[in-house]
Amino acid sequence: MHIAIIGAGNVGGTLGTRWAQHGHQITFGVRDPQDAHVQRVLTSAGANAQATQVREAASAAPLVVLATPWGAAQEALHAAGPLAGKILVDATNPLAMDPEGLKQGLLLGHLTSAAEQIAQWAVGTRVVKAFNTTGWPNMANPTYGAQRATMFICGNEAEAKATVAQLAEELGFEVVDTGALTTARLLEPMAMLWIHLCVGLGWGPDFAFKVLKRANAASRS
Repeated sequence: MHIAIIGAGNVGGTLGTRWAQHGHQITFGVRDPQDAHVQRVLTSAGANAQATQVREAASAAPLVVLATPWGAAQEALHAAGPLAGKILVDATNPLAMDPEGLKQGLLLGHLTSAAEQIAQWAVGTRVVKAFNTTGWPNMANPTYGAQRATMFICGNEAEAKATVAQLAEELGFEVVDTGALTTARLLEPMAMLWIHLCVGLGWGPDFAFKVLKRANAASRS
């Protein structure tokens, strides 16, 4: 699959590198393709990855991953140009990633979410919320012994979610579809819990959320 990733930071760079290593064609959409950090990401990702301007990257791929800081999300989508009909994976969380921002917490919630706002900014896209509830080290390696970390996703279109679920499973995650895009209002606070444990309580990034079910759980639902 041809995947465009807007952003080549920790999350975008890790996802792109791993998918490239699985044989997907990855195009990073960035402001400066020659930036030293971007070039290091391309070296790690290998021959299946390249970097271009944001609009060029997004226009050529049927699936686009938004992996920017929240403060840059709207500008990045504007730079991407028309995205109607594409799957748009929202990996953002609506917070400022600095000490004061983390203390403040989520900038959106209860009545909306980052994912729903992004769906309004990128009209006509099939938005799937994913890759926001854990840190990039778990995207690099989501396995803990015999256990696989859970990746929670949500969205309004089953086909789009199935595509994203397959990509998450390729990375080694166990995927849980939590329902419609409005469920992002729950997943984004879950991300804050992970960040709080990682940074606020000093756990570090080597832990993950995992859903456990009893064998007869399905018969009760």
